[in-house]
Amino acid sequence: MKVAVIGCTHAGTAAVKNIATLYPEAEVTVYERNDNVSFLSCGIALYVGGVAKDANGLFYSSPQELASMGVSMKMKHEVLSIDTNEKRITAKNLETGEQIEDTFDKLVMTTGSWPIIPPIDGIKLNNIVLSKNFHHANNIIDKAKEAKKITVIGAGYIGVELVEAFEKYGAEVTLIDGEERILNKYLDREYTDLIEDEFRKRNVTLALNQTVTKFEGENGNVSKVITTKGEYEADLVILCVGFKPNTGLLKGQVDTLGNGAIVVNEYMQTSNPDVYAAGDSCAVKYNPTGEHMYIPLATNAVRMGTLVAKNLVKQSIRYMGTQGTSGLHIYDYSMASTGVTETSAKLLNVNVKSITITENNRPEFMPTYEPIMLKVTYEEETSRIVGAQIISKVDVTQAINTISVGIQKGLTIEELGFVDFFFQPHFNKPWNFLNQAGLQALA
Repeated sequence: MKVAVIGCTHAGTAAVKNIATLYPEAEVTVYERNDNVSFLSCGIALYVGGVAKDANGLFYSSPQELASMGVSMKMKHEVLSIDTNEKRITAKNLETGEQIEDTFDKLVMTTGSWPIIPPIDGIKLNNIVLSKNFHHANNIIDKAKEAKKITVIGAGYIGVELVEAFEKYGAEVTLIDGEERILNKYLDREYTDLIEDEFRKRNVTLALNQTVTKFEGENGNVSKVITTKGEYEADLVILCVGFKPNTGLLKGQVDTLGNGAIVVNEYMQTSNPDVYAAGDSCAVKYNPTGEHMYIPLATNAVRMGTLVAKNLVKQSIRYMGTQGTSGLHIYDYSMASTGVTETSAKLLNVNVKSITITENNRPEFMPTYEPIMLKVTYEEETSRIVGAQIISKVDVTQAINTISVGIQKGLTIEELGFVDFFFQPHFNKPWNFLNQAGLQALA
């Protein structure tokens, strides 16, 4: 069995390791245009901020490790075309320029995503950089050493984490986003207000509800960012506008969403049963709505890549879908969310109600305790829980993993009130705060 794997970050690495283990007789070839595999891009801000001292620690595998498992690693090779009917690949060696042809029995598309680069006047000026891969991380570190005024465009997770890192680094930081508040895809306003206040306390400029129209430069380097509402001096600009699936190689050959994300079934097969896909190149089943959505997360990618291997020869283990569960740490706050928010529910046409509680993490007779703000969102007609958000200065983010399991299993808000949780004063109260949310929803 000849298996071709295109791309090798999270989903690709998981797929390759498991394929090599499960099918040692298989002839596995990986095509990767970079010189590395498995880079944790979510750690870029930690690297920039000096928390992760060595960027090499952000890798959890290597071409050498995969090659030692019997995999043919075609590093620095760009795939130019794929013919899924003829099961043929054309690729180019980026170092020598040589083109090669290859065939496959099974194709695994783990080509991931790529940052959205808006067509803005002046975007090709020096010191306007992306934040996605290992080389981007090193580029950011190098340029930040000399930068005094740094602008981050895009207030999602990566952008917000970079703002914190640059502020701690001592730079004058501006955060620009077209929405009226930060992190709007993940958290409702009562949560994002807290984080925005933390940034403002530290003199971060929040340029929200405005879009970039132009970059101006001096001597070929960016010097100013022009938006629909103002002008901001900058000697380094980081683009974090978002990501798009990198699926052009299969355009018109398999079913996709409108944005190009590949649609897969519960066994990771595309509309062509010999073509599998996983990770940020894919649309995934979103359990709160039951629809396919584009949710690029490393956690989804490693699960899907593993399932590709498990199902490569026969359908054996189903993908259970995702809630889009994610977490974030900014300054003293730990926060996490899963499923839909009240904001996203409106966009998804899901009729929801929410309960928000503020409760201390443990009994008040203990020497210290901290408030927790928890919001649980549930479908009004069925009481089925479809989302939750939490924030506190103590780390209670694992509670969101509990709610994620509940969403996956169809837990109702009433049932949440009576789920069995332990009590011990060092950790919580007799009624766990998750129980309390369910009980208050019944009141």
